[in-house]
Amino acid sequence: MNTIETVRIAEVLDSALDLAAHERAVADTRAGAVVSFQGVVRDHDDDRGVTLLEYEGHPTAAAVLREVAQEIAADPDVYAVAVSHRVGVLRIGDVALVASVSTAHRAAAFAACARLVDEAKARLPIWKRQVFTDGTEEWVNCP
Repeated sequence: MNTIETVRIAEVLDSALDLAAHERAVADTRAGAVVSFQGVVRDHDDDRGVTLLEYEGHPTAAAVLREVAQEIAADPDVYAVAVSHRVGVLRIGDVALVASVSTAHRAAAFAACARLVDEAKARLPIWKRQVFTDGTEEWVNCP
């Protein structure tokens, strides 16, 4: 299977992300392991309370995410990859990133999913605005 077929989802959306849809997308009868990750908006950053996050993506963000997914999918142990990042205003508890990977064995699935998340966070041209409980805010360049 080539990496294009192995990448089942790679998208940047302005709507809620669906973990179950990502897990269904990577389903494969050869797979003995599916590992998934959700990046969830938390109520703090270090010692500061957070009320919301806003993500803005560069127009190339979806293409970059697809490149990252294809690199992970090129691993011969990986059967399928699905990954999405959300943009827009997110509240505490909302999901900002979903990643799912299927492989034959758990160790490979954990490793591939970790690489997928780490590379997406390192390379995606997405910026994050954090609004703090004290009314201040800051922008963080993700890559």
